[in-house]
Amino acid sequence: MPSLWMLFASFAFAAMGAGVKLASEFYTTSELLFYRGLIGAVILFMIVRHRGGTFRTPFPKAHLWRSAVGVTSLWLWFFAISKLPLATAMTLNYMAPIWIAAWMFLMGWWTKTKHAEWPLVLAVGASFFGVTLVLQPAVESNQWLGGLAGLCSSVISAMAYMQVRKLGQMGEPEYRVVFYFSATTAVAGFVGVVSGDGAGAGLNFTPFHSHTLYGGLLLLAIGGAALMAQMAMTRAYRVGKVLVVANLQYTGIVFSSMWGLLLWGDRFDWHVWLGIAVILASGIAATFYNTRSTARGAVTEKTDPIASEL
Repeated sequence: MPSLWMLFASFAFAAMGAGVKLASEFYTTSELLFYRGLIGAVILFMIVRHRGGTFRTPFPKAHLWRSAVGVTSLWLWFFAISKLPLATAMTLNYMAPIWIAAWMFLMGWWTKTKHAEWPLVLAVGASFFGVTLVLQPAVESNQWLGGLAGLCSSVISAMAYMQVRKLGQMGEPEYRVVFYFSATTAVAGFVGVVSGDGAGAGLNFTPFHSHTLYGGLLLLAIGGAALMAQMAMTRAYRVGKVLVVANLQYTGIVFSSMWGLLLWGDRFDWHVWLGIAVILASGIAATFYNTRSTARGAVTEKTDPIASEL
């Protein structure tokens, strides 16, 4: 059953990515960020209030830093989705465990507290080889800016992951972490929209685009899919085996490839598929070593909301 929860979470995150790419034709990145955060925050607020929970926290600074890092990563990822094939943007975002593994290795080497784990070093190195293969079409088609945004998103997502872990170790429940992140996302998106989203505000400037039924349904689908995905992922990590669940998250790359094929007819050369396979294998290896270096109980109970999108 935990495996099914994780598979559903991966499918929902891929569906959210597809919704973002479809909606990017009608809304700016900041608008998508605003609606994504607003819908998630409102739904979560009602659920927590219904269950009698509280949003009062003793760690406001930690939440502020986690939310700022997470929002930056999410903005870059949404931008990358709008510019790149969905599977490419999703693959780049799933490099977060690679960066965490690289950071752990470098810190262990610097402090001389750990010996070099050469399989981990090989996984990190192979992932960069995979990135060059995946990004080759983007560079050739002058989509390098989207590729760079996706890559930077994965780096910052790794920072957000570690901050979530820290909040969990401090005893903060996951719903607060998610709520404050969603609320901050909505605020950041709103600021981006009213400031012109980088386009400059003229006399006839209208911050928000008007809605159509199709556009409104896409926004609701994005917010709802993201929230359901995180809840399913949280459940999977709570009741399942960490290593199995963590590796199943990479099925999101498969699901996003299917969405890209069905909706946009995405076709990739063999070297792109090879790059995706290398990154996927490297991510699984890095996840194995990350999980092995952490006590199972700590991971299961303290790091539930680890979805890279969040």
